[in-house]
Amino acid sequence: MSILGWVQIVLVLALVLLAAVPLGRFIARVLGGERTFLSPMLGPVERVTFRLAGIDPTRSMGWRGYTVALLMLSAVHFLLLYAVLRAQYYLPFNPQGFTGMSPRLAFNTAVSFVTNTNWQAYAGETTLSNGAQMFGLTVHNFLSAAAGIAAAAAVSRAFRRVRGDGLGNFWADLVRITLYVLLPLAIVVTILLIALGVPQTMLGSIDVTTLEGAKQTLAIGPVAFQEAIKLLGTNGGGFFNVNSAHPFENPGVLSDIIENWSLLVIPFAMPVMFGCIAGRRRDGAALLTTMMALLLVFTGCIYAAETAGNPLLHALGVSDVMGNMEGKEVRFGQALNALFAASTTATSTGAVIAMHDSLMPLGGLVTLLLMQLGEVVPGGVGSGLYSMLVFALLAVFVAGLMVGRTPEYLGKKVQAREIKLAMLAVLILPLLILGGTAISLCTASGLGSLANAGPHGLSEMLYAWTSATANNGSAFGGLSADTPLLDYGLGIAMLFGRFAFLVPVLAIAGSLAAKPTVPPSAGTFPTDGPLFVGLLAGVILILGGLQFLPALSLGPLAEHFAMLAGKTF
Repeated sequence: MSILGWVQIVLVLALVLLAAVPLGRFIARVLGGERTFLSPMLGPVERVTFRLAGIDPTRSMGWRGYTVALLMLSAVHFLLLYAVLRAQYYLPFNPQGFTGMSPRLAFNTAVSFVTNTNWQAYAGETTLSNGAQMFGLTVHNFLSAAAGIAAAAAVSRAFRRVRGDGLGNFWADLVRITLYVLLPLAIVVTILLIALGVPQTMLGSIDVTTLEGAKQTLAIGPVAFQEAIKLLGTNGGGFFNVNSAHPFENPGVLSDIIENWSLLVIPFAMPVMFGCIAGRRRDGAALLTTMMALLLVFTGCIYAAETAGNPLLHALGVSDVMGNMEGKEVRFGQALNALFAASTTATSTGAVIAMHDSLMPLGGLVTLLLMQLGEVVPGGVGSGLYSMLVFALLAVFVAGLMVGRTPEYLGKKVQAREIKLAMLAVLILPLLILGGTAISLCTASGLGSLANAGPHGLSEMLYAWTSATANNGSAFGGLSADTPLLDYGLGIAMLFGRFAFLVPVLAIAGSLAAKPTVPPSAGTFPTDGPLFVGLLAGVILILGGLQFLPALSLGPLAEHFAMLAGKTF
């Protein structure tokens, strides 16, 4: 590690915070239907959209209505995207003449983009047409991200509501988030990326002459716009197979900083939004502080592991002054590679500039753990906030047990119903991750998908099920994922990881909204100070981390100690 490397990391995170605070306040105003600086231009579009769609933004929905609306949108758009992927050969903007996906791969991909996972069991530039990329996948990058933010807004309103005033209107939230937040940000980032050399065209390829004089055909397409929304919406899913490591997706250090900023800015704006909507800005700041502190620690762990290098090479007398550079972009250096790896797994983005399969065992462990914690530091757009709030409820419950009184959070009593629903949501991840990994490693099909033996092979499969269930989308690159077992199995994990977690969370919001707000008393545990930040971080690490410690011990930890003993896999 170096001082310069840490300066790079701190600079990017400072730029994120500098934008996240005003952005969070802006999102809160948008969701409240207040006038903003974009209202003169976009207000008429919003009103026309409401009129044409028959949306009454003043009609608030209860938690059941809000949940049903969100699930209906997801179901309809899954069917539409599945149809596009299967029939892309007959659809326009297919200069490459690509045929449709197989039924199982189309199912996996459609589920992936509807759930904000963007898991890719295919190579984008050789499988999908420009039309399918632009009008199929990119549209769902907007919708799944907007749905996540809308759900977070609904949960936030529960702490402001008194005796069941409803959680807002899902359709109005969806329109406003897309129109005022995601679309303007995506346009700005797209323009910046185009200026830095990212292509944006409906051409399928271009012929070029290399420096050696050889002829080469390069795949291109509408890359910049998809790149922008895949990061801003914490979607992931690259236009090209190697994702943001491809020079057409990420041409240089400046574009890398913009992309890292893009995938963090809205997730870190979410706790600010929460504080504004709930009327408790200090509590929102406490959540943001917890997220940032944990992200810094985990980034440092990856940075340390990768710069330490490989002891097996050291034993052979091979100098690796830059540390472990296998599978990394030399253009960006260890610090930015470490930050991007932490950012993409701490959020639900899944975009990569380094191949996580090539990380040192402890570096790979951190990326696994960040997803297994529930992606709450800071998590995906919307999903990170409502996942963090589940841990916040569990934290005040633990505090309440310590002092022997009914816990409260932001004036709402946290009772048996909320804790049961919170635990139901939290247990979804280990059930699917550990169960799916175990089943896969007991079958010939699952074992045949592995590229490595020993603990690294276990890590490959564990990473796949973790990434799918946590709606992340990144992968240990050695896994062959386009098999019936993994296409259907991981697709089901994505669905349950998104919606079997979200439904209990919205039920918690409905329960809290129906309760009166209790004024603070001498026995109220403060939730806006450093004591709560420490307790919340501890609950996240203990509850989220210990469930997966045995699996991590058999995978990356075993590989690390085997490496120290002179053995590799």
